[in-house]
Amino acid sequence: MPDVLSTVRAHVLDHFTAAGAADPDEASVTFLGTDRMVILRFADPGGEVAHYVSIGCSAHPMGDPAVLMADPLHGPRAEVTVSLRGPAPTGLARSLAVLAATPAVEGLVLEADALIDLETPLWQGAPFTAFLLGRSDIGDVDLPEPASAVTVLAAVPITATEAAWVRLKGAEAMRDAWTQDGVDVTDPRRRAASPA
Repeated sequence: MPDVLSTVRAHVLDHFTAAGAADPDEASVTFLGTDRMVILRFADPGGEVAHYVSIGCSAHPMGDPAVLMADPLHGPRAEVTVSLRGPAPTGLARSLAVLAATPAVEGLVLEADALIDLETPLWQGAPFTAFLLGRSDIGDVDLPEPASAVTVLAAVPITATEAAWVRLKGAEAMRDAWTQDGVDVTDPRRRAASPA
């Protein structure tokens, strides 16, 4: 099987090159006992929104950490992306790397509608402490069988209040509230939605 991370990286580069945003900035984060996580930052041609994409989470399938022998081929794989307006916030790359490392560190399976609460500001001065995952506009990365395709999930930063709302009402209700309130989830200084 070809190198998974190289395949994912090429797929992500193709996606953003087609959108006119090539030559990403790159940062890497390593946590004790885990593989290195790379965070790519792509700026939109207009410069308003930047897209941060993890490369590293998909190196291994996600699965039950209680299983003694992990299956090296079968099981879901994912990477995560965050889109934000303005300059790169200090600490965001590390938080995105922490999110991407949660399958290896905590045995979590990253999937659409999952709420991952880091319980600490996602970047310096941020009111957001958690990510709500959903489908991104980056297509799945097909790998040779029997490996599963890699899904690139959009991670939306949310506040503790919004995280509580997601736990109570669900991810779709939170997205509906954002739409009704006209909330721009790419705005790093946005107010929290106040669902009724």
